[in-house]
Amino acid sequence: MAIPFFGRKPTGSAAPAGKEPSVKGDSFTLPPPPTELSELDFAATDAGRGLAEVEVQEVGAGIGAAYEEAAVLYANGNVAEAEQVLVATLDEPSSNPGEGLWMMLLDLYRLTGKRQQFESRVLDYATRFERSPPPWVDLSVGVAKPAQPRPSTVSLAGSLSAQAEAQLRQIAVAARRTGSARIDVGRLKGLGDGACGQLRAVLDELAAERIKVSLVNVGPLVDELGKRVEAGRAEDRDTWLLLLELLQHSGDEERFENLAIDYAITFEESPPSWKGLPPPAAAISGMKPVTTPDPATTPEQDGFALEGELCGASNDALKRFAAYVADRREVTVNCTQLRRLDFVCAGQLFNILATLQAQGKLVGLRNVNAMVAALLRVMSVDQVAHVTLRS
Repeated sequence: MAIPFFGRKPTGSAAPAGKEPSVKGDSFTLPPPPTELSELDFAATDAGRGLAEVEVQEVGAGIGAAYEEAAVLYANGNVAEAEQVLVATLDEPSSNPGEGLWMMLLDLYRLTGKRQQFESRVLDYATRFERSPPPWVDLSVGVAKPAQPRPSTVSLAGSLSAQAEAQLRQIAVAARRTGSARIDVGRLKGLGDGACGQLRAVLDELAAERIKVSLVNVGPLVDELGKRVEAGRAEDRDTWLLLLELLQHSGDEERFENLAIDYAITFEESPPSWKGLPPPAAAISGMKPVTTPDPATTPEQDGFALEGELCGASNDALKRFAAYVADRREVTVNCTQLRRLDFVCAGQLFNILATLQAQGKLVGLRNVNAMVAALLRVMSVDQVAHVTLRS
């Protein structure tokens, strides 16, 4: 099936140089698409003029073609070939490559996890452009991470007396070994004030060591301890404090705040502060499971996120994006985790953004890596949205 082209079609040959992008800080605004991103000017802007003016510069033949060729190769998944084009162009003595090509190669190394190659180039970059290079960030997929021991669930059942310190210490030892602990208190009954104090002491120690502790099935124990506390009766202080801790793990802020007020009146001292501990999924009696939303469908504080590699004619992420922007006039799209965009998806994105622009809506694509930004220029997506590079 033939793939339709949206925007400018790469020519594969040199084209005259045009104006470079206007730049402010670590981002730039893409102007009408030239054939090459020859020079970026990161000079300070005038306060009253917004983005800085960028000088028109002549560049060597073939630079524009290399820019487009590398962008197209990467979009098609030909990463090694894209790297070869960029390296060959930058190492050609007779060429005069601008910062755009350098940023593409540095970002390509970050996307593929090639730190050694990245570091071998950043000194040349800094020398040539007399500014600090972008920092190393491993943006590669499947970076090996050391396996973390999975915490096992420890169940406490029956009556826990004040002499249960040895059992609780074993839980603490296991938590330190795995870095976390999951304690099921659903079958725990007959907890005296002394045992409440022992359990609290262990929880406080682990919290001080930044070891994550999850208390699950706290509902029955909360109900039992709640019957033993009474506002104005200054007894069983550890029972009060453990009950407040359990309410933290249940996520019941309203009941916590009411009990905290009663505690302050009863003991004439400040109660613990609400920490907002997230309740474990499907573990707390009477509560619905906590689900993790799809980051590509969840609007952030300032917009929408596109992530991973977007490929194919029926891309669900772009469909969700189109639905998300339908009733909004301004949208910021976070592309920090967007690794690659193929030609088909770039065409679909262009159509969506062109429609939004015709409706008077404003869309910004921010934190775009240089390889994806190059494709957006080739496909003229930069003409229907505001595009900024990631640092």
